[in-house]
Amino acid sequence: MTQAPTPTADTVRQLVRSLLKDGTADGAGPEIRPVAESGEHATWWVGSRHVLRLAPNRAATLRQRRELRLRDLVRPYLPVAVPTSVAHGEWAPGLTYTLDTKVPGRTGEDQDVSAVGEADLAGLLTGLREVPVRQAESLGIPRAAPRSLEALRRAAEQAAERLAAADEFDAARLHQLTQPGAIQLAAQPGTAVLVHHDLKGEHLVVSTDGRVRGVLDWTDAALGDPAEDIAGLALAVGSPAAVRAATLAGYGARPCLRGLWLARCDTVVRLADCLKGRDTGPLPLLRTQLRRTWEAILLERVTELRDGDGGGSEGGEL
Repeated sequence: MTQAPTPTADTVRQLVRSLLKDGTADGAGPEIRPVAESGEHATWWVGSRHVLRLAPNRAATLRQRRELRLRDLVRPYLPVAVPTSVAHGEWAPGLTYTLDTKVPGRTGEDQDVSAVGEADLAGLLTGLREVPVRQAESLGIPRAAPRSLEALRRAAEQAAERLAAADEFDAARLHQLTQPGAIQLAAQPGTAVLVHHDLKGEHLVVSTDGRVRGVLDWTDAALGDPAEDIAGLALAVGSPAAVRAATLAGYGARPCLRGLWLARCDTVVRLADCLKGRDTGPLPLLRTQLRRTWEAILLERVTELRDGDGGGSEGGEL
């Protein structure tokens, strides 16, 4: 198997010069610099107005091509900006790039979301639910089976004991989610919608007044459990804000509580894995995400989940 090339600053500089005509007087072109949160893409700032993303392998190339089509589909449904590609093609044989316009604002990790920004997040969740599933599927967007909250709860219980031994977490807090509670919060049939599936803080663009102005990186989008995006928002903006946004979007107690507990269990497992060297996420960020997801919400203890609950305020006792 031929090893994929590694993009260098010279690779990027030459590609940018071929794409943009607004170089400096000496022909050097706009300033380029790598983006820290590059994920699986080699991602570079290009001047102050563009972002260049290079797919490093064939799998990422397939996702990037799919993402370009998906962004055009979702844009009319969303109240927030989705990046626009001003150029795309191949930077190496079989490996794609996209040069996108930069969405003005700061990352959600660096700028708090205001109450009005929560309404923007509600509009995002509403818009995703309105995207026609068949159209998304025709673009190659995959279906993602719902995760087992009970299996995740069991993994989180073991991880919580390790965190307690390291004085990182009170393992008793996880006892709020019982086995019957996890089973009650199983994903309901027929609820699949388009899900961003990676709504963490670095993918939210927030203005200085706390409004959510854009959402980045749609390469992990899938047709699946809407609770996954509620969970992502809990990591990004905290559980109370995530639940308020989801409720405003019309989601009831079941998906809200399911999203909350997916996020809580995930953050416990990931922090424990990081402390053992099995997760490469930044330790300070994982601790911050753990704190955000474990912020208390009004629906921590509720009465009885009704079958098919999707819009009411009742839930199961946890």
